Amino acid sequence: MAYSFSDFNTQGKESVEWLKREYTGISTGRATPAILDLVTIENYGSRVAVPHVASVTIEDPRTLRVAPWDKSQIKTIEAGLREADLGLSVSVDDAGLRIFFPQLTTERRAQLVKVLKDKMEDARVKVRLNRQEVQKDIESQKKEGALPEDDAKRALDELQKRVDELNAELEEVFQKKEAEVMN
Repeated sequence: MAYSFSDFNTQGKESVEWLKREYTGISTGRATPAILDLVTIENYGSRVAVPHVASVTIEDPRTLRVAPWDKSQIKTIEAGLREADLGLSVSVDDAGLRIFFPQLTTERRAQLVKVLKDKMEDARVKVRLNRQEVQKDIESQKKEGALPEDDAKRALDELQKRVDELNAELEEVFQKKEAEVMN
């Protein structure tokens, strides 16, 4: 009887997706509309992301244009952007908002790389915790006799292989974002 890794695989994929979502919120000095997915505002009694109440377009490599569908939301969106503290400049006009991405300094790039490493380490911790849970489950099944010793050994080897693959995938996501920040 082989051990089922379906829960571990699902949680591993969630860790990778979490890291990717966290990285979209880190500004690289280029205008990326995805950064506004993290900014929520009050809209008719509920919290929604900015792209759900406005059109977001790229004006130039360092400027986003936000045009709310309801012009009365301009001040609310501006307040939400300032609350989010993304390190972006906001300018308001009669048609909407312009969001300016500052040029990254060498010092700021180094700080961002540290933040990227911290986020990756958080994702690795999640993977390690999942691994520990699966190891405990395999050991308990082995003690109960539900999993023969040879199968338990193979399951532990397979688990380590899957952990290594997840860590390599997390490292790949980190290196891609690091290259984006450093360019």
